[in-house]
Amino acid sequence: MNRITIICLGVENMERAIRFYKDGLGFQTKETRYDPPVIFFDTDQGIKLELFPVDLLAKDINADNPPPIRPGFSGITLAYNVNSKEEVHQIIALARESGAVIEKEPQDVFWGGYHAYFSDPDGYYWEVAYNPEMIVEED
Repeated sequence: MNRITIICLGVENMERAIRFYKDGLGFQTKETRYDPPVIFFDTDQGIKLELFPVDLLAKDINADNPPPIRPGFSGITLAYNVNSKEEVHQIIALARESGAVIEKEPQDVFWGGYHAYFSDPDGYYWEVAYNPEMIVEED
């Protein structure tokens, strides 16, 4: 089980989420509608980012006893690693323009890197990081 193929985010408003990820951040998908029952975005690494209505996701997990839907921080972050401090600033600027809340402005980090955090319209936290010890390859 050393493989992740899809990351699914339960969202409150599909159109708002699709506009944020597709139109704002530039995620690629074959889906043209803004009201599909589910949507999958392609990533450069082959992992899919899925958006699914959060109430339906909870029922899909267990129709008789769905897990509670909790707003706010769940203890999970998504990470987008880049190859320079400047790229951190570029991605944070794109996120800001797309309507994200910038939770932490770009800054040096105790582990020797440089990072920032933003949250999407459903409150999912993304870290944008530059680690001088990690080369992010195109493929």
